[in-house]
Amino acid sequence: MQTRALLTALVLSLGATEAVAQRAAAPADVRAAEYAARRDSLLARLGDGAAVVAFGERAPIGFPAFYQVPAFRYLTGFLEPDAALLLVQRNGATSAILFREPRSARDAITDGPPEDSAALAARTGLALRPLAALASVVDSVVTGGAALHTLRDVRPYGGSVDSLTRGVAFAAELRRRAPSLVLRSADAQMDSLRARKSDAELALIRRAADVTSDALRETIARIRPGMPEYEIQARIEYGFRSRGADRPGFATNVSAGANATVVHHRASGDVVDAGALVLMDVGAAWQGYTADVTRTVPASGRFTPAQRVIYQLVRDAQSAAEHRARPGASVRELSDTARAVIARGLVKLGLIEAEDASFDPPWIASCETTPAACRQSVLWYSHGLGHGIGLEVHDPAYAAGPAGPMLARGDAFTIEPGVYVNRQRLLLLPDTPRNRAFVARVRAAVERYHGIGVRIEDDYVVTPRGVERITSVPREIEEIERSMRGAAR
Repeated sequence: MQTRALLTALVLSLGATEAVAQRAAAPADVRAAEYAARRDSLLARLGDGAAVVAFGERAPIGFPAFYQVPAFRYLTGFLEPDAALLLVQRNGATSAILFREPRSARDAITDGPPEDSAALAARTGLALRPLAALASVVDSVVTGGAALHTLRDVRPYGGSVDSLTRGVAFAAELRRRAPSLVLRSADAQMDSLRARKSDAELALIRRAADVTSDALRETIARIRPGMPEYEIQARIEYGFRSRGADRPGFATNVSAGANATVVHHRASGDVVDAGALVLMDVGAAWQGYTADVTRTVPASGRFTPAQRVIYQLVRDAQSAAEHRARPGASVRELSDTARAVIARGLVKLGLIEAEDASFDPPWIASCETTPAACRQSVLWYSHGLGHGIGLEVHDPAYAAGPAGPMLARGDAFTIEPGVYVNRQRLLLLPDTPRNRAFVARVRAAVERYHGIGVRIEDDYVVTPRGVERITSVPREIEEIERSMRGAAR
């Protein structure tokens, strides 16, 4: 009965008419001309005479969902498995060939027919060849000692590139046949190209952010003590798909209670206790482009005094970083600003001894050359301020500047400070005199705030008008409590 009631509530929460209207209002696909411009831009970064071979994702083994390799999708828009791309630039002229695996009659019956070749060629602007012809065509291109560039062919967080990837295996076979062949990586040039988002890409990222915001806002209003984490996850992901999103852009993180002090806890069956916080780090993917939003809310609809003070500290850090965000700003400036706010707050709460106080860290670090890695505040704020978003949840972003990476037009990125207090972290510290003194001084405060984990994350884009926040989920304490009171509890 509980499952049936949940499904009924979910279906009623968003009518079919609204879902169809939202999909109809969605931004258009990236056009063939833009894919062609991306390919030409990559070759231009590599210089005349360049050749690039890139592999798409393998066909799934069994029945996992198929997602195309981001770099391959970026260059082709081709969403079928077992394909390769060859780009060549000679004397200022470029050519691009898409090699794909023919689909057998059995595969066509099982997986459906492939896209018609003429339609595919017209849609992508690519010449088509069977995948079996790739090796001979590459051989003809690199004859005479020309270098061949490769791109990594693993999906985000898919593990290291090793001999099992198709691209690495292909390169090894090339070396066997032609030991003098020069092979180079084009990954750095590709990352530089992908860092600047086009208007079409920004429109897709905005749409992903809208869908994520709507689904998360709706879910927050329905959170109640006694819910398991997986039910909250299901509500969020239903909100994505019912609004026309492809899928979650990454593994949905729903963390209740002390689980919220684990930065990348994955939703499981733990039950949300009354008085606990619920941290949700989620994002919908729209035509491959993903948002990334985190909210932390009280299960009972009202923050306790201890939760309130930690939450406000994180929100103040995010706000301080936002005020520094502008075209040309140093990313490090944003990060240092947020970290300084958190360090000052942690001193006031008794969780560290001083803003620049150090300890002996439980990780390998040189405290002389990188003192920031040895500051006590890192124990409670243990990750960076943000990252790029796009075809990957951690997408290439930021231009190089005199003070390191800097914000520039076309960037899409997150700001996500956090504080995570758990007494278990003290047990990770090496047993040294300095650490024993640190633990003795902060133990009472750690017990007071134990089990409180707060992260607040929003998405931003850099436009000609400046930096714009594109996510719209309530984040001020009063807003959150009001939105949770608005639904019958």
